[in-house]
Amino acid sequence: MSGADLAAALLAEHFEVREGELRIGGVAVSELAQRFGTPLFAYDAAVMRRSYRRLREALQGFAAIHYSVKANPAVPVIALFLEEGAGVEIASIGEYRRARAAGARPEKILFAGPGKRKAELEEAIAGGVGEIHVESFEEITRLEAIGAALGKTLAVALRVNPVAAVQGGAMRMGGKPSAFGFDEESLDDVLAALAACPHLDLVGLHLFAGTQVLDAGVLLAQWGHGLALAREVSQRIGRQLSTVDLGGGLGIPYFQGDAALDLTAIAAGVPALARTVPTGTRVVVEPGRYLAGPAGVYVMAVNAIKRSRGQTFIVTDGGMHHHLAASGNLGQVIKRDYPILAPTRIGDPAAPPVSVVGPLCTPLDTLGRSVALPAVEVDALIAVLQSGAYGPTASPGGFLSHPAPAELLVEGGVPTVLGD
Repeated sequence: MSGADLAAALLAEHFEVREGELRIGGVAVSELAQRFGTPLFAYDAAVMRRSYRRLREALQGFAAIHYSVKANPAVPVIALFLEEGAGVEIASIGEYRRARAAGARPEKILFAGPGKRKAELEEAIAGGVGEIHVESFEEITRLEAIGAALGKTLAVALRVNPVAAVQGGAMRMGGKPSAFGFDEESLDDVLAALAACPHLDLVGLHLFAGTQVLDAGVLLAQWGHGLALAREVSQRIGRQLSTVDLGGGLGIPYFQGDAALDLTAIAAGVPALARTVPTGTRVVVEPGRYLAGPAGVYVMAVNAIKRSRGQTFIVTDGGMHHHLAASGNLGQVIKRDYPILAPTRIGDPAAPPVSVVGPLCTPLDTLGRSVALPAVEVDALIAVLQSGAYGPTASPGGFLSHPAPAELLVEGGVPTVLGD
């Protein structure tokens, strides 16, 4: 599948196109650009809701869904997934505050992250939190001291860095030296340390082997390993765990040749896994990108069109300072193009491939290296699909001091401007 084919497939699956123009949440992209300026991020709420509902159906009878706030921490986005029935997974006190502002109940919040500070832990505990996922011996000591000072027992889960056999995905989180969690091989020492802490109650296990997984078989194997490890931990501590968090990692297609994660295969595989879950144990998955990514469109305007030594460059008012991931500088080893299109010229014949670049004074500010677009002019709009996750908050927004992009959540024809 070419980049153009992927863009066409994503449009057909997620969005409305009317008279050759992309509509986001029922609003023409040109209208959004005119009203709110460019660059902008527009998130289609209906796409987010559909992504959540499809995944919920595939996981029915097996796992609950917690939205991973890091993917897109806008309060209205978090609130949307809470409305759909999700819990949340957070990795900082800032995300905790956003989750609470969005209406998350304390017991629906899972707090992970390898470097939680004492003040962060104290604030989350005071405000209420479902589980804290411990990731170092220092954190165990820190939490025990907080629990002792408060005279209360704290619910914790153990995050495990799994063995290499279950690693997978575009960014592997397990099977190698890692700052995340405890190595699976060191479980005896970790369980002994937790057992020595009277103010900590080990209630869960958290295993996250990789992210951006597009192969259903890999994902199911990772989940199976996580459940087996949970059973082993339960045997070692002599009691059943309340929660098994199998992490996120569900991928979305970004590049030429990517195939979408097969939810039908996931749905076919989960009943066998569900039969291995003890009665009373709650299984959780915590996707972020999968739920928010397809809903987002990054919209830019063309500032200049130039030729240099046989290559055509489309220079836009957006770039890596807003969308680092699309530039290939966030997690990619070999830089490849996100699906890019001219959102008011859908269906027009393509001109020879061009490079799409931003306004920054660095060659890293390249969003598309070989993009098939219609012949565009200055002020035309260019859009990057799959932009609902890891956008502005994962990008160097202060670099060169350009203004921040507008962010909009659009539902039923009504755009809402997002802010802190």
